[in-house]
Amino acid sequence: MKIRLASYNIHLGIGRDGEFSPERIAQVIDELDADAIALQEVSIGGQGFNMLDFLSRRCGLTAIAGPTLMNPAHEYGNAILTRLQPGNIHRWNLTVGARESRGAIDVHFRHHGMTLRVIATHLGLWPAERRRQIRLLLEIIRKDNRFPTVLLGDVNEWFLWGRPLRWMHRYFKSTPAPATFPSGRPLFALDRIWVDPRRAVQWVTAHTSDIARVASDHLPIVAGIEFENAVDTLNPHWQEHAASA
Repeated sequence: MKIRLASYNIHLGIGRDGEFSPERIAQVIDELDADAIALQEVSIGGQGFNMLDFLSRRCGLTAIAGPTLMNPAHEYGNAILTRLQPGNIHRWNLTVGARESRGAIDVHFRHHGMTLRVIATHLGLWPAERRRQIRLLLEIIRKDNRFPTVLLGDVNEWFLWGRPLRWMHRYFKSTPAPATFPSGRPLFALDRIWVDPRRAVQWVTAHTSDIARVASDHLPIVAGIEFENAVDTLNPHWQEHAASA
């Protein structure tokens, strides 16, 4: 019932030194040794280099694409790399008006006889945009709360006192939020991992290896989660569905 999850904004594979290095990103992913990794700012298809395909093959992980920008020349957006067994997959559109296209990948994973719901996202740059996106995500989560749920990704929330973080903490309860941006000298906790039930969270940390500090402008965030003693007392549906799986 233990699981290790991570989120990593890879900045298209362009490091702090301006070098485009897919292999360097792959090395950081290897270091994370996570069961599932949410990726943001990843090239997915089109006529250019397919970063997701490269990372999937190079790291030996299953890729789940969640493109938000799609045209004949380029596909770009979110993704999940995983060694877990994926079940139902849904892709949500979180785009607000004429702002940059945003979305979320919603996956049910099978893990040691239980179902875990993982939602990976990358939110917008403007406060009003993020408020709408967080409200929509919480509505999506509440409509299907049968399973333990993890929401993770780059939430772009600079304001610790802002409503989006308050709403998230109200639903998920406060979770450790190490600084991940900028990677050379992290000051801001833009990358987050929330878990319901909160008591399943064992630890949360930023991955601060030498290569991670240069491979992207964000550090990865990693969480250790243990559901064995956390699921049965908080939501009766979770134990029921785990037992019948």
